[in-house]
Amino acid sequence: MGRHGWDSQTRRWRLTALLGVGAAALALVVTLVSTLSGGPSTSGTTRDGDRVHGSPATPAAKPEPYVGWGFTHTQYSADEGATAATGRVERLLGRSPGLAQNQHIMGWGADNPEPVKGHYDFGALDRRIDFVRASGGTPVITLCCSPDWMKGGRAGVDKTDWSQAALETAPTPGHYQDFADLAATVARRYPDVKHFIVWNEFKGFWNDAKSRWDYEGYTELYNLVYRALKKVDKDIMVGGPYLVMDSVDPRDENASTTVKGPWGAMDQRVLDAFSYWNSHKAGADFTVVDGSSYTRDDELLPDEFAATDKLTAVGAWVRRQTHGLPLWWAEYYVEPGDANDDRKGWSEPHRVAVQATGMIAMVRGGAESGFYWNPEDRTGTDCAGCLWTPTDGTGGGRARPMEDLVTRFARAFPPGTRYTTVSVAPDDVPGVRVLGSDKTVLVVNTLGRSISAQVDGKRFDMRAYDVRWLDR
Repeated sequence: MGRHGWDSQTRRWRLTALLGVGAAALALVVTLVSTLSGGPSTSGTTRDGDRVHGSPATPAAKPEPYVGWGFTHTQYSADEGATAATGRVERLLGRSPGLAQNQHIMGWGADNPEPVKGHYDFGALDRRIDFVRASGGTPVITLCCSPDWMKGGRAGVDKTDWSQAALETAPTPGHYQDFADLAATVARRYPDVKHFIVWNEFKGFWNDAKSRWDYEGYTELYNLVYRALKKVDKDIMVGGPYLVMDSVDPRDENASTTVKGPWGAMDQRVLDAFSYWNSHKAGADFTVVDGSSYTRDDELLPDEFAATDKLTAVGAWVRRQTHGLPLWWAEYYVEPGDANDDRKGWSEPHRVAVQATGMIAMVRGGAESGFYWNPEDRTGTDCAGCLWTPTDGTGGGRARPMEDLVTRFARAFPPGTRYTTVSVAPDDVPGVRVLGSDKTVLVVNTLGRSISAQVDGKRFDMRAYDVRWLDR
Protein backbone atom coordinates (compact mmCIF):
# COMPACT_ATOMS: atom_id res chain seq x y z
CA MET A 1 0.00 0.00 0.00
CA GLY A 2 2.84 2.34 0.78
CA ARG A 3 1.73 5.83 -0.05
CA HIS A 4 -1.55 4.96 -1.80
CA GLY A 5 -3.95 7.86 -1.34
CA TRP A 6 -1.42 10.49 -0.36
CA ASP A 7 -1.32 13.97 -1.86
CA SER A 8 1.94 14.64 -3.71
CA GLN A 9 2.31 18.09 -2.14
CA THR A 10 1.73 17.29 1.51
CA ARG A 11 1.64 13.47 1.58
CA ARG A 12 -1.41 13.66 3.82
CA TRP A 13 -4.67 11.81 3.30
CA ARG A 14 -7.52 14.29 2.90
CA LEU A 15 -11.13 13.41 3.65
CA THR A 16 -13.25 14.04 0.56
CA ALA A 17 -16.66 12.95 1.82
CA LEU A 18 -19.22 15.74 2.20
CA LEU A 19 -19.78 16.94 5.73
CA GLY A 20 -22.68 18.37 7.71
CA VAL A 21 -25.66 19.68 5.77
CA GLY A 22 -24.08 18.73 2.46
CA ALA A 23 -23.85 15.07 3.46
CA ALA A 24 -27.43 15.06 4.73
CA ALA A 25 -28.68 16.57 1.47
CA LEU A 26 -26.72 14.04 -0.59
CA ALA A 27 -28.10 11.15 1.45
CA LEU A 28 -31.64 12.45 0.91
CA VAL A 29 -31.14 12.60 -2.85
CA VAL A 30 -29.63 9.11 -2.97
CA THR A 31 -32.54 7.72 -0.94
CA LEU A 32 -35.11 9.42 -3.18
CA VAL A 33 -33.48 8.12 -6.38
CA SER A 34 -33.23 4.61 -4.97
CA THR A 35 -36.89 4.66 -3.92
CA LEU A 36 -38.11 5.80 -7.34
CA SER A 37 -36.02 3.16 -9.12
CA GLY A 38 -37.16 0.31 -6.91
CA GLY A 39 -34.22 0.41 -4.49
CA PRO A 40 -30.53 -0.44 -4.82
CA SER A 41 -29.59 -3.72 -6.47
CA THR A 42 -28.91 -6.64 -4.15
CA SER A 43 -28.30 -9.18 -6.91
CA GLY A 44 -25.96 -11.98 -5.82
CA THR A 45 -25.91 -10.95 -2.15
CA THR A 46 -27.00 -12.89 0.89
CA ARG A 47 -28.68 -11.87 4.14
CA ASP A 48 -26.79 -14.41 6.25
CA GLY A 49 -23.33 -12.91 6.02
CA ASP A 50 -22.41 -14.16 9.47
CA ARG A 51 -22.93 -17.80 8.50
CA VAL A 52 -19.68 -19.70 9.06
CA HIS A 53 -17.83 -20.12 5.78
CA GLY A 54 -16.09 -23.31 4.71
CA SER A 55 -14.23 -25.50 7.15
CA PRO A 56 -12.39 -23.29 9.63
CA ALA A 57 -9.61 -24.94 11.55
CA THR A 58 -9.97 -25.13 15.30
CA PRO A 59 -7.16 -23.17 16.96
CA ALA A 60 -4.83 -25.43 18.91
CA ALA A 61 -4.67 -23.02 21.84
CA LYS A 62 -5.90 -19.67 23.06
CA PRO A 63 -4.64 -16.99 20.63
CA GLU A 64 -1.64 -14.89 21.57
CA PRO A 65 -1.30 -11.16 20.78
CA TYR A 66 1.26 -11.80 18.07
CA VAL A 67 1.46 -13.83 14.86
CA GLY A 68 5.09 -13.52 13.78
CA TRP A 69 6.36 -12.41 10.40
CA GLY A 70 4.38 -12.81 7.20
CA PHE A 71 2.85 -10.87 4.33
CA THR A 72 -0.25 -9.04 3.10
CA HIS A 73 -2.25 -10.16 0.07
CA THR A 74 -2.83 -7.30 -2.37
CA GLN A 75 -4.82 -6.81 -5.58
CA TYR A 76 -3.40 -9.92 -7.23
CA SER A 77 -2.52 -13.06 -5.35
CA ALA A 78 -2.42 -16.83 -5.67
CA ASP A 79 -6.09 -17.47 -4.93
CA GLU A 80 -6.72 -17.05 -8.68
CA GLY A 81 -4.88 -18.16 -11.80
CA ALA A 82 -3.73 -21.37 -13.43
CA THR A 83 -4.32 -24.37 -11.18
CA ALA A 84 -0.72 -25.52 -11.48
CA ALA A 85 0.57 -22.09 -10.48
CA THR A 86 -1.77 -21.50 -7.54
CA GLY A 87 -1.09 -25.00 -6.27
CA ARG A 88 2.62 -24.34 -6.51
CA VAL A 89 2.26 -21.28 -4.25
CA GLU A 90 0.12 -23.23 -1.79
CA ARG A 91 2.87 -25.82 -1.46
CA LEU A 92 5.54 -23.13 -1.32
CA LEU A 93 3.88 -21.38 1.62
CA GLY A 94 2.97 -24.70 3.18
CA ARG A 95 6.63 -25.25 3.91
CA SER A 96 6.26 -22.53 6.57
CA PRO A 97 3.26 -23.72 8.62
CA GLY A 98 1.45 -20.92 10.40
CA LEU A 99 2.95 -18.16 8.27
CA ALA A 100 0.90 -15.02 8.95
CA GLN A 101 -1.18 -13.86 5.97
CA ASN A 102 -3.11 -10.60 6.12
CA GLN A 103 -6.13 -9.60 3.98
CA HIS A 104 -8.31 -6.47 3.89
CA ILE A 105 -12.11 -6.80 3.81
CA MET A 106 -12.64 -4.42 0.88
CA GLY A 107 -10.16 -3.57 -1.84
CA TRP A 108 -6.78 -5.18 -2.48
CA GLY A 109 -8.41 -8.31 -3.86
CA ALA A 110 -11.70 -8.20 -1.91
CA ASP A 111 -15.05 -6.97 -3.22
CA ASN A 112 -17.54 -4.69 -1.46
CA PRO A 113 -18.60 -6.94 1.45
CA GLU A 114 -21.90 -5.16 2.17
CA PRO A 115 -23.09 -3.25 -0.94
CA VAL A 116 -26.50 -2.68 0.65
CA LYS A 117 -27.10 -2.57 4.38
CA GLY A 118 -27.76 -6.10 5.59
CA HIS A 119 -26.94 -7.65 2.19
CA TYR A 120 -23.51 -9.27 1.94
CA ASP A 121 -21.11 -10.37 -0.78
CA PHE A 122 -18.16 -12.24 0.68
CA GLY A 123 -17.26 -14.27 -2.42
CA ALA A 124 -13.83 -12.75 -2.99
CA LEU A 125 -12.95 -12.60 0.70
CA ASP A 126 -14.07 -16.22 1.09
CA ARG A 127 -11.66 -17.18 -1.69
CA ARG A 128 -8.75 -15.40 -0.01
CA ILE A 129 -9.48 -17.00 3.36
CA ASP A 130 -9.76 -20.38 1.65
CA PHE A 131 -6.30 -19.85 0.19
CA VAL A 132 -4.82 -18.95 3.57
CA ARG A 133 -6.34 -22.09 5.05
CA ALA A 134 -5.18 -24.29 2.16
CA SER A 135 -1.61 -23.00 2.43
CA GLY A 136 -1.50 -23.58 6.18
CA GLY A 137 -1.27 -19.91 7.09
CA THR A 138 -2.41 -17.96 10.13
CA PRO A 139 -5.17 -15.64 8.86
CA VAL A 140 -5.22 -11.97 9.87
CA ILE A 141 -7.89 -9.51 8.73
CA THR A 142 -7.51 -5.77 8.35
CA LEU A 143 -10.88 -4.07 8.79
CA CYS A 144 -10.67 -1.63 5.91
CA CYS A 145 -12.24 -0.32 3.79
CA SER A 146 -15.95 0.52 4.12
CA PRO A 147 -18.97 0.13 1.80
CA ASP A 148 -20.01 3.25 -0.12
CA TRP A 149 -23.28 3.78 1.75
CA MET A 150 -21.31 4.21 4.97
CA LYS A 151 -19.36 7.18 3.58
CA GLY A 152 -21.80 9.30 1.57
CA GLY A 153 -21.87 7.10 -1.54
CA ARG A 154 -24.59 5.02 -3.16
CA ALA A 155 -25.78 1.60 -2.09
CA GLY A 156 -26.09 -1.24 -4.58
CA VAL A 157 -23.96 -4.04 -5.99
CA ASP A 158 -23.43 -2.04 -9.17
CA LYS A 159 -22.73 1.30 -7.46
CA THR A 160 -19.37 0.72 -5.77
CA ASP A 161 -16.91 3.50 -6.58
CA TRP A 162 -13.55 1.78 -6.88
CA SER A 163 -11.54 4.97 -7.37
CA GLN A 164 -8.73 5.33 -4.88
CA ALA A 165 -10.21 8.48 -3.38
CA ALA A 166 -13.57 6.80 -2.75
CA LEU A 167 -12.15 3.49 -1.54
CA GLU A 168 -9.95 5.11 1.07
CA THR A 169 -12.59 7.44 2.50
CA ALA A 170 -13.57 6.75 6.10
CA PRO A 171 -17.13 6.03 7.21
CA THR A 172 -19.04 9.09 8.34
CA PRO A 173 -19.54 9.26 12.13
CA GLY A 174 -23.18 8.27 11.81
CA HIS A 175 -22.05 4.97 10.28
CA TYR A 176 -19.27 4.08 12.71
CA GLN A 177 -21.58 1.59 14.42
CA ASP A 178 -22.58 0.11 11.05
CA PHE A 179 -18.91 -0.52 10.35
CA ALA A 180 -18.47 -2.11 13.77
CA ASP A 181 -21.46 -4.36 13.02
CA LEU A 182 -19.82 -5.36 9.72
CA ALA A 183 -16.62 -6.20 11.61
CA ALA A 184 -18.60 -8.46 13.94
CA THR A 185 -20.23 -10.15 10.93
CA VAL A 186 -16.80 -10.85 9.45
CA ALA A 187 -15.60 -12.30 12.75
CA ARG A 188 -18.58 -14.67 12.94
CA ARG A 189 -18.11 -15.77 9.33
CA TYR A 190 -14.47 -16.71 9.86
CA PRO A 191 -14.22 -18.02 13.44
CA ASP A 192 -10.65 -19.20 12.84
CA VAL A 193 -9.51 -15.60 12.34
CA LYS A 194 -8.44 -14.48 15.78
CA HIS A 195 -6.45 -11.35 14.92
CA PHE A 196 -7.99 -8.14 13.58
CA ILE A 197 -6.42 -4.80 12.70
CA VAL A 198 -8.76 -1.81 12.81
CA TRP A 199 -8.67 0.35 9.67
CA ASN A 200 -5.61 1.31 7.63
CA GLU A 201 -3.25 4.29 7.84
CA PHE A 202 -5.91 6.66 9.26
CA LYS A 203 -7.30 6.95 5.71
CA GLY A 204 -10.06 9.53 5.62
CA PHE A 205 -9.17 10.82 9.08
CA TRP A 206 -7.24 13.97 8.16
CA ASN A 207 -8.65 17.22 9.59
CA ASP A 208 -7.98 19.95 7.04
CA ALA A 209 -9.24 22.75 9.26
CA LYS A 210 -6.82 21.89 12.05
CA SER A 211 -4.05 20.56 9.79
CA ARG A 212 -3.75 17.42 11.87
CA TRP A 213 -5.12 13.92 12.10
CA ASP A 214 -8.71 13.45 13.26
CA TYR A 215 -7.57 11.13 16.00
CA GLU A 216 -10.79 11.65 17.94
CA GLY A 217 -12.83 10.25 15.04
CA TYR A 218 -10.53 7.29 14.47
CA THR A 219 -10.49 6.42 18.16
CA GLU A 220 -14.29 6.52 18.32
CA LEU A 221 -14.47 4.11 15.37
CA TYR A 222 -11.75 1.91 16.86
CA ASN A 223 -13.49 1.64 20.22
CA LEU A 224 -16.81 0.62 18.66
CA VAL A 225 -15.09 -2.06 16.57
CA TYR A 226 -13.04 -3.28 19.52
CA ARG A 227 -16.14 -3.76 21.66
CA ALA A 228 -18.09 -5.40 18.83
CA LEU A 229 -15.35 -7.96 18.21
CA LYS A 230 -14.96 -8.77 21.89
CA LYS A 231 -18.71 -9.46 22.07
CA VAL A 232 -18.30 -12.03 19.31
CA ASP A 233 -15.42 -13.74 21.10
CA LYS A 234 -13.55 -12.35 24.08
CA ASP A 235 -10.42 -14.19 22.90
CA ILE A 236 -10.24 -12.30 19.59
CA MET A 237 -7.10 -10.18 19.45
CA VAL A 238 -7.64 -6.56 18.31
CA GLY A 239 -5.11 -3.84 17.56
CA GLY A 240 -4.55 -0.39 16.09
CA PRO A 241 -4.03 2.42 15.27
CA TYR A 242 -2.10 1.53 12.04
CA LEU A 243 -0.68 5.05 11.76
CA VAL A 244 1.92 5.90 9.13
CA MET A 245 4.94 6.81 11.23
CA ASP A 246 6.15 9.59 8.95
CA SER A 247 9.53 11.22 9.42
CA VAL A 248 10.63 14.56 8.06
CA ASP A 249 13.69 16.75 7.69
CA PRO A 250 14.63 17.92 11.22
CA ARG A 251 14.14 21.51 10.00
CA ASP A 252 10.51 20.87 9.10
CA GLU A 253 8.03 22.91 11.12
CA ASN A 254 6.31 19.69 12.25
CA ALA A 255 9.50 17.87 13.22
CA SER A 256 9.59 16.25 16.65
CA THR A 257 12.28 17.58 18.95
CA THR A 258 12.48 14.33 20.92
CA VAL A 259 12.11 11.43 18.48
CA LYS A 260 14.86 12.00 15.95
CA GLY A 261 18.16 10.70 14.65
CA PRO A 262 20.47 10.71 11.63
CA TRP A 263 17.46 9.32 9.72
CA GLY A 264 15.43 12.51 10.32
CA ALA A 265 12.75 13.44 12.85
CA MET A 266 9.29 12.09 13.45
CA ASP A 267 6.31 14.22 12.41
CA GLN A 268 5.00 15.47 15.75
CA ARG A 269 1.40 15.32 14.48
CA VAL A 270 1.74 11.55 14.08
CA LEU A 271 3.07 11.20 17.60
CA ASP A 272 0.19 13.33 18.90
CA ALA A 273 -2.34 11.11 17.10
CA PHE A 274 -0.77 7.97 18.52
CA SER A 275 -0.72 9.40 22.03
CA TYR A 276 -4.41 10.31 21.88
CA TRP A 277 -5.42 6.83 20.70
CA ASN A 278 -3.19 5.24 23.31
CA SER A 279 -4.79 7.28 26.10
CA HIS A 280 -8.42 6.93 24.96
CA LYS A 281 -8.63 3.42 23.47
CA ALA A 282 -11.16 1.00 24.92
CA GLY A 283 -8.44 -1.62 24.91
CA ALA A 284 -5.84 -3.23 22.67
CA ASP A 285 -4.16 -6.61 22.54
CA PHE A 286 -1.34 -5.33 20.35
CA THR A 287 -0.18 -2.10 18.73
CA VAL A 288 0.02 -1.67 14.95
CA VAL A 289 2.10 0.87 13.07
CA ASP A 290 3.19 1.34 9.48
CA GLY A 291 6.02 3.29 7.96
CA SER A 292 9.08 3.65 5.82
CA SER A 293 12.75 4.09 6.57
CA TYR A 294 12.84 7.16 4.32
CA THR A 295 11.37 10.60 5.06
CA ARG A 296 8.12 11.97 3.68
CA ASP A 297 10.23 13.61 0.97
CA ASP A 298 11.68 10.20 0.01
CA GLU A 299 15.11 10.91 1.49
CA LEU A 300 17.15 7.94 2.70
CA LEU A 301 19.23 9.41 5.53
CA PRO A 302 22.14 8.98 5.67
CA ASP A 303 21.85 6.04 3.22
CA GLU A 304 19.40 3.22 2.53
CA PHE A 305 20.88 0.87 5.15
CA ALA A 306 21.46 3.37 7.96
CA ALA A 307 17.98 4.83 7.34
CA THR A 308 16.47 1.60 8.69
CA ASP A 309 17.58 2.68 12.17
CA LYS A 310 14.41 4.77 12.12
CA LEU A 311 12.37 1.55 12.41
CA THR A 312 14.26 0.69 15.59
CA ALA A 313 13.74 4.17 17.06
CA VAL A 314 10.02 4.22 16.24
CA GLY A 315 9.48 0.76 17.67
CA ALA A 316 11.27 1.64 20.89
CA TRP A 317 9.21 4.84 21.26
CA VAL A 318 5.92 3.01 20.67
CA ARG A 319 6.81 0.28 23.15
CA ARG A 320 7.57 2.90 25.79
CA GLN A 321 4.23 4.63 25.25
CA THR A 322 2.26 1.38 25.47
CA HIS A 323 4.29 -0.08 28.35
CA GLY A 324 5.42 -3.06 26.32
CA LEU A 325 2.25 -3.94 24.41
CA PRO A 326 3.16 -6.39 21.57
CA LEU A 327 4.21 -4.42 18.49
CA TRP A 328 3.24 -5.18 14.89
CA TRP A 329 4.37 -3.49 11.69
CA ALA A 330 1.42 -3.73 9.26
CA GLU A 331 3.59 -2.41 6.43
CA TYR A 332 7.25 -1.42 6.16
CA TYR A 333 9.12 0.14 3.25
CA VAL A 334 12.80 0.69 2.64
CA GLU A 335 12.76 1.57 -1.07
CA PRO A 336 11.02 4.80 -2.15
CA GLY A 337 8.28 4.35 -4.72
CA ASP A 338 7.96 6.15 -8.03
CA ALA A 339 4.99 8.22 -9.22
CA ASN A 340 2.95 5.01 -9.51
CA ASP A 341 4.11 3.78 -6.10
CA ASP A 342 6.16 1.07 -7.83
CA ARG A 343 9.54 0.04 -6.44
CA LYS A 344 11.58 -1.26 -9.34
CA GLY A 345 14.75 0.82 -9.21
CA TRP A 346 16.99 -1.58 -7.29
CA SER A 347 18.35 -4.98 -8.25
CA GLU A 348 16.74 -7.88 -6.42
CA PRO A 349 19.87 -8.62 -4.30
CA HIS A 350 20.02 -4.94 -3.28
CA ARG A 351 16.31 -4.91 -2.46
CA VAL A 352 16.47 -8.09 -0.39
CA ALA A 353 19.54 -6.89 1.52
CA VAL A 354 17.90 -3.62 2.54
CA GLN A 355 14.66 -5.42 3.41
CA ALA A 356 16.59 -7.85 5.62
CA THR A 357 18.28 -4.92 7.33
CA GLY A 358 14.89 -3.29 7.88
CA MET A 359 13.51 -6.45 9.46
CA ILE A 360 16.52 -6.64 11.76
CA ALA A 361 15.88 -3.02 12.72
CA MET A 362 12.23 -3.73 13.56
CA VAL A 363 13.21 -6.63 15.80
CA ARG A 364 15.71 -4.39 17.60
CA GLY A 365 12.88 -1.92 18.18
CA GLY A 366 10.83 -4.60 19.93
CA ALA A 367 8.60 -5.89 17.13
CA GLU A 368 7.59 -9.54 17.02
CA SER A 369 5.15 -9.39 14.09
CA GLY A 370 5.24 -7.71 10.70
CA PHE A 371 3.74 -8.00 7.24
CA TYR A 372 5.57 -7.60 3.96
CA TRP A 373 3.32 -5.81 1.45
CA ASN A 374 3.47 -8.21 -1.51
CA PRO A 375 3.36 -6.11 -4.72
CA GLU A 376 2.15 -9.00 -6.85
CA ASP A 377 1.65 -8.49 -10.60
CA ARG A 378 -1.24 -9.98 -12.54
CA THR A 379 0.83 -11.30 -15.44
CA GLY A 380 4.40 -11.73 -16.56
CA THR A 381 7.43 -13.80 -15.65
CA ASP A 382 9.21 -11.27 -13.45
CA CYS A 383 7.93 -9.19 -10.57
CA ALA A 384 10.14 -6.73 -8.67
CA GLY A 385 9.99 -7.39 -4.95
CA CYS A 386 7.28 -10.04 -5.28
CA LEU A 387 7.18 -13.23 -3.25
CA TRP A 388 6.37 -15.38 -6.29
CA THR A 389 5.95 -14.99 -10.02
CA PRO A 390 2.43 -14.19 -11.29
CA THR A 391 0.04 -17.15 -11.36
CA ASP A 392 -1.73 -16.38 -14.65
CA GLY A 393 0.10 -19.19 -16.51
CA THR A 394 0.89 -22.80 -15.67
CA GLY A 395 4.56 -21.96 -15.19
CA GLY A 396 3.85 -19.21 -12.66
CA GLY A 397 3.84 -19.26 -8.89
CA ARG A 398 7.56 -19.81 -8.52
CA ALA A 399 9.47 -18.45 -5.55
CA ARG A 400 11.29 -15.14 -5.86
CA PRO A 401 14.21 -14.10 -3.60
CA MET A 402 11.95 -12.08 -1.30
CA GLU A 403 9.89 -15.18 -0.51
CA ASP A 404 12.95 -16.93 0.86
CA LEU A 405 13.79 -13.94 3.07
CA VAL A 406 10.28 -13.48 4.50
CA THR A 407 9.52 -17.14 5.15
CA ARG A 408 12.97 -17.98 6.48
CA PHE A 409 12.95 -14.94 8.77
CA ALA A 410 9.54 -16.06 10.09
CA ARG A 411 10.84 -19.57 10.79
CA ALA A 412 14.14 -18.46 12.32
CA PHE A 413 12.84 -15.64 14.51
CA PRO A 414 9.32 -16.45 15.74
CA PRO A 415 7.68 -14.54 18.61
CA GLY A 416 9.43 -15.23 21.87
CA THR A 417 12.86 -15.71 20.27
CA ARG A 418 15.73 -15.09 22.65
CA TYR A 419 18.19 -12.95 20.72
CA THR A 420 21.88 -13.32 21.46
CA THR A 421 25.05 -11.38 20.84
CA VAL A 422 26.84 -12.05 17.56
CA SER A 423 30.56 -11.33 17.30
CA VAL A 424 31.70 -9.35 14.25
CA ALA A 425 35.31 -8.55 13.37
CA PRO A 426 36.03 -4.83 13.95
CA ASP A 427 36.86 -4.26 10.27
CA ASP A 428 33.52 -5.76 9.26
CA VAL A 429 31.28 -3.84 11.69
CA PRO A 430 30.61 -0.89 9.32
CA GLY A 431 29.65 -3.14 6.43
CA VAL A 432 27.45 -5.86 7.88
CA ARG A 433 24.24 -6.12 9.88
CA VAL A 434 23.53 -9.19 11.99
CA LEU A 435 20.78 -10.78 14.05
CA GLY A 436 21.22 -13.98 16.04
CA SER A 437 19.31 -16.48 18.11
CA ASP A 438 20.52 -19.62 19.85
CA LYS A 439 20.19 -21.53 16.56
CA THR A 440 20.58 -19.07 13.70
CA VAL A 441 22.53 -15.98 12.64
CA LEU A 442 21.40 -13.71 9.81
CA VAL A 443 24.20 -11.71 8.16
CA VAL A 444 23.69 -8.93 5.61
CA ASN A 445 26.44 -7.39 3.50
CA THR A 446 25.40 -3.74 3.11
CA LEU A 447 28.14 -3.00 0.60
CA GLY A 448 27.85 -3.06 -3.16
CA ARG A 449 31.00 -5.16 -3.43
CA SER A 450 32.29 -8.54 -2.35
CA ILE A 451 33.85 -8.88 1.08
CA SER A 452 35.47 -11.51 3.27
CA ALA A 453 33.63 -11.33 6.57
CA GLN A 454 34.32 -12.79 9.99
CA VAL A 455 31.07 -13.22 11.89
CA ASP A 456 30.26 -15.44 14.88
CA GLY A 457 33.75 -16.87 14.74
CA LYS A 458 33.46 -17.94 11.11
CA ARG A 459 35.27 -16.51 8.08
CA PHE A 460 33.47 -16.58 4.72
CA ASP A 461 33.13 -14.63 1.49
CA MET A 462 30.04 -12.59 0.71
CA ARG A 463 28.90 -11.22 -2.64
CA ALA A 464 27.68 -7.65 -3.01
CA TYR A 465 24.46 -7.27 -0.99
CA ASP A 466 24.65 -10.90 0.07
CA VAL A 467 22.23 -12.25 2.70
CA ARG A 468 23.67 -15.25 4.54
CA TRP A 469 22.17 -17.63 7.11
CA LEU A 470 24.51 -19.36 9.56
CA ASP A 471 23.63 -22.34 11.74
CA ARG A 472 24.83 -22.35 15.32
